[in-house]
Amino acid sequence: MGKLAPTGAPGPVEKLDSWKEIAAFFARDERTVKRWEKERGLPVHRLPGSSKARVFAYGEELAAWSRSAAPETEVAQAPAPLAAAADVGVPPTVPAPAGITRRFRVLAASLGAVALAVVAISLNYPLGNRRAAAHTTNPEAEDLYLKGRYHWNKRTPEDLTKALDFFTQAIVHDPGYAKAYAGLADTYNLLREFSQMPSNEAFSRSLAAAKRAVELDDGLAEAHNSLAFASFYGAWDFATADREFKRAIELNPNYATAYHWYANTLMSLGRFPEAIANITRAQRLDPASASILADKGEILFVAGQRDAGIALLKQVSAADPAFQSPHRYLQNIYLIGQDYPNYLARRESLGAISARHRRTGSGRSGRERLCCRGRRRHVRSPAAGPDVALRARSLAGLQRGPDLLLDGEQAGSAGVPARGGG
Repeated sequence: MGKLAPTGAPGPVEKLDSWKEIAAFFARDERTVKRWEKERGLPVHRLPGSSKARVFAYGEELAAWSRSAAPETEVAQAPAPLAAAADVGVPPTVPAPAGITRRFRVLAASLGAVALAVVAISLNYPLGNRRAAAHTTNPEAEDLYLKGRYHWNKRTPEDLTKALDFFTQAIVHDPGYAKAYAGLADTYNLLREFSQMPSNEAFSRSLAAAKRAVELDDGLAEAHNSLAFASFYGAWDFATADREFKRAIELNPNYATAYHWYANTLMSLGRFPEAIANITRAQRLDPASASILADKGEILFVAGQRDAGIALLKQVSAADPAFQSPHRYLQNIYLIGQDYPNYLARRESLGAISARHRRTGSGRSGRERLCCRGRRRHVRSPAAGPDVALRARSLAGLQRGPDLLLDGEQAGSAGVPARGGG
């Protein structure tokens, strides 16, 4: 697709070259946008030829049409121009790397439309209301949010895509609902770990949503936790991450995810006693969480309690064979330890899990299937370099944060760990 020029500035406009891309612009399916063209005059153009000739559309025309469309068109507010993000201090979406295939660019366009819709909705929500101390949540928005969290906790590509849809719908129903923005941020945080979404795109959108959540409700623990995670893994901003994690825990001392994610960052910095204390606290608050147990196993291993860590990871993988994280952590442990037979066995397990996700996604929408395609890029991605480097340094007994950061920056082109959410 082409690029969207800032409002009032000369330059190229967004050109959508197929029904699939037009549908992705609205985060709908092709059948819906074709119906809109027939029944409501959606501005779609065709190259000279028959009625079935190749179609195309312009983003500006689609956005203008959606603003003038009647409510019954079921169109969520169209994405605002990207330049508008600067007006509210939201980072713009980072373009996809040049090597991404056209197939994934369609996915990026779809998810990008969601992120831009978040900004557009926020721009139309008065500043005074965003900061109101007493916000009455729309019941429908709350129900959509809870559905989103249900799927988010499953941590599979298809469930994370469903979570993204539910959180976005919650925002459409209630633009002042801070929890929905926090959920959106958390979903982007995990999409780059459990799908093929590039880290730079995921964290750009996560930061935008997390900052909006904090603006809407500075007293919401989930908002500060989301911002902490994206700040640490997306920008290596340790000071902000540490402050925001502590703020989240201060606001809600019983919020397991805050202790969980804070423990992972502390492990990456080599602060192992604190990491173990926080992950243990998270486990006590949410003893049924497989994600917390898997991350505790890795933390124990990296902190020097190798037998206990491996035993726990094996226990989690046996209890839930379809859960990726314990297989991935054991794979890395075996790789670092040069135990290649076990490394290859865990790698094969991950491949089987990914294959199942591709099969189960076959009956879903095109956007969901694209999100589910391919295996996680943990080992083969450049972004995985810092993550492995951090653990290798930890295993060598070098626990100083700045040294770990230096190796992380040198090891991967992005300078960002490939995981953290479990």
